[in-house]
Amino acid sequence: MNVPDKYKQAFTRGLVQENPVLRLVLGTCPTLAVSTAAINGLGMGAAATFVLVCSNIVISLLRFVIPSKVRLPAFIVIIAGFTTIVQMLVKAYLPSIDKALGIYLPLIVVNCIILGRAEAFASKNSVGLSAIDGLGMGAGFTAALILMGGIREFLGNGTLFGWPESGLMHPITIFVMPAGGFFVFGIMIWLTNRLSAKLDKDSARSELSETVCAACPSASVCHQSNTQKQEAVCHE
Repeated sequence: MNVPDKYKQAFTRGLVQENPVLRLVLGTCPTLAVSTAAINGLGMGAAATFVLVCSNIVISLLRFVIPSKVRLPAFIVIIAGFTTIVQMLVKAYLPSIDKALGIYLPLIVVNCIILGRAEAFASKNSVGLSAIDGLGMGAGFTAALILMGGIREFLGNGTLFGWPESGLMHPITIFVMPAGGFFVFGIMIWLTNRLSAKLDKDSARSELSETVCAACPSASVCHQSNTQKQEAVCHE
């Protein structure tokens, strides 16, 4: 695996195949609590992504310095520092988001997604890979929150990002209640599992094809023939 592929895999891993919310089922409590509106999901996702990327970078930089016996307390202290920065910025510039997120904003400190990536990835990999991994996991977390919040807000309140819809449907209040949150969460997990299985199957088929072609003695002739056909089509 070359360097670009390594970085690409580190980023795309968190979007679908290892989505922290819909595949690994981490951070369920804040996901269900703040996803009553799309804007809340965006705010929570952006805050968590900032903390995730910054803490991954610092932990990766200090991975040879932090003693193994105290690594978890050290990770939590680093995460808490960046969480405090985010909380102060949101309080100062986005008070409505701060009010909507409530206690779940400071609880980013103990979010198992962030601590899990610090322990499983950042403490064992380079700074660049750790930053990209944090960005990918944060993007997957944010996308799940926005999608779930958008569905619940649209069906439960008849709005989307606060904008009223056309009035073609009557709001179904249960979707902004806990029961509706669990229902939407379960449907999204099912859809993500189906999509992930399809992507895994396509990836395995592509790798098998490449392996078979590499072992074929006529691979170079076949490749040359396909290239000539493509050039002929382009000229036509």
